[in-house]
Amino acid sequence: SGDMMHFAEFGVVMMLFLVGLELQPSLLWRMRTQLLGLGGLQVFGTAAVIALIGAACGLGFRLPFAAGLILALSSTAIVLQSLQERGQLHTPGGEASFAVLLFQDIAVIPILALLPLLAVTDLTLPAADPAAADHSTSLIAGLAGWTQTLVVLGVVVAIVIADRYLINPLFRVIARTEIRELFTAAALLLVVGVSLLMTLVGLSAALGTFLAGVVLANSEFRHELESDIEPFKGLLLGLFFITVGAGIDFALVAAQPGLIAGLVGALLATKFLFLILLSRVFRMPAPAGLLFALALAPGGEFAFVLLNYVVDHGVFTGAQAAPLTATVALSMALSPVLFILNDRLIQPCFAARAPKKDAQPDDAIDPATHDNPVLIAGFGRFGNIVGRLLRANGIGTTILDLDSEQVALIRRLGIKVFYGDATRLQLLHAAGAARARLIVIAIDNEEKSIALAETVQKHFPNLKIFARATGRVHAHEYMKRGIPGFYRETVGSSLDLGIDVMHELGVPLERAQHAAAKFKQHDDTGVRDLEQYWEDDDAYFSHARQHMAAFEQMLASDEKPQPTDRK
Repeated sequence: SGDMMHFAEFGVVMMLFLVGLELQPSLLWRMRTQLLGLGGLQVFGTAAVIALIGAACGLGFRLPFAAGLILALSSTAIVLQSLQERGQLHTPGGEASFAVLLFQDIAVIPILALLPLLAVTDLTLPAADPAAADHSTSLIAGLAGWTQTLVVLGVVVAIVIADRYLINPLFRVIARTEIRELFTAAALLLVVGVSLLMTLVGLSAALGTFLAGVVLANSEFRHELESDIEPFKGLLLGLFFITVGAGIDFALVAAQPGLIAGLVGALLATKFLFLILLSRVFRMPAPAGLLFALALAPGGEFAFVLLNYVVDHGVFTGAQAAPLTATVALSMALSPVLFILNDRLIQPCFAARAPKKDAQPDDAIDPATHDNPVLIAGFGRFGNIVGRLLRANGIGTTILDLDSEQVALIRRLGIKVFYGDATRLQLLHAAGAARARLIVIAIDNEEKSIALAETVQKHFPNLKIFARATGRVHAHEYMKRGIPGFYRETVGSSLDLGIDVMHELGVPLERAQHAAAKFKQHDDTGVRDLEQYWEDDDAYFSHARQHMAAFEQMLASDEKPQPTDRK
């Protein structure tokens, strides 16, 4: 059973590292009212309500309050995945749920610090097993409660400082090697190392990696880390839920079905009613409030970690924690049923009366994840001009570049750019390609740019492609793949120079600009017309000569600009 829980906790560890990577400070600031107000009231209000119910039943106040803090949490994995699958994450109810889940993840820090202080025997309940703490491998197990709290906070601060001033520079060094596998190994080493550190001081390994992810959320390596670890996510989450199911004491459920069913019903009803009350206080629309309440009413995966934690620290005995573990697991199993109930019975009633009340335009960008409408792959001499122009006009961009030194330099200018190989499918997913509108391919390497275009065409047909072409050969490679939106990188600057040369020689500026515009139009047309002859050299050069002659005849029919002395 203990080994099973260790596997389960490692599943939570990996999941919460990815969750932490999504928590950018700008996102937290934008959601500060819902995050602090709604999230704080939900967690500590629910704990207080459960504690009052426990006191009214003659169970005292201290241990029911500890149970309330644990049961107040909801499942980040189930709720976010369900909302994303249904396209409800950007609705008012989805945003509110997202904010509360973020607060719950953050609130685990003070909850973990607070729970050991509740390890005082309550006379109305069986005494906690004093031997439980002996099984802990914590280096601070023998310290006083307030000393443990200080150590916990000190370790949290140490992780934040180390991530910012040690881990980020280390990843920059690794990036210069351009060895992709080394990044995956480094990310896993970071997760395991932080997990071990947190375990040694008696804290949850999941909490430590979550904090590491939060600190790295603003790093230029965030998307690369996400794409490297993403393949492990599904496997580890599946392993987590399997171990949770295997860890349920079915003998206890069979022996006391009425008690377990009553606890599950009481948990869902208590949280649902309190969440409905909060939705009214924060003036959510009725459909959003019901989605919010149904999504967060079941328990969460963090409860298993906390229940194991309180048993190790002598707050609960194993016998007291077992019914709560079964209750949380069964309530989570009911979560999909609640979402189906909401989709098929509750929301259609509101949709019939106000079908567009919560609707957003089809092209709305998900504010919860801060997706940008434009991806820019490559931020060198070509891509950075495009990016700066878009940025200056208030158009959000997500920028990816494989040159770690370039990424560091651009970030010093205040432009957010992420390290990573844009040709990787996982990185494109992490960067929000599924929800963006278009991609600008500005990569220096011609082969990589074509490979990226093919990946986008295959996996993200929603993305319109605007591509940098280094010349005619590169342009023809795009045309062969049905990509018309290519731009030869030297044409514009060459024509600008030609205009200035003609003007310096005395040609009126307007006439020089007109001649350059005609040249560009004719040359672009020629590139596209000659594409059909690209594989036949004789035919290509024959038609190219005809095209040049036709252009010269067209210019000859215009009034020819004559140079004059400029003195």
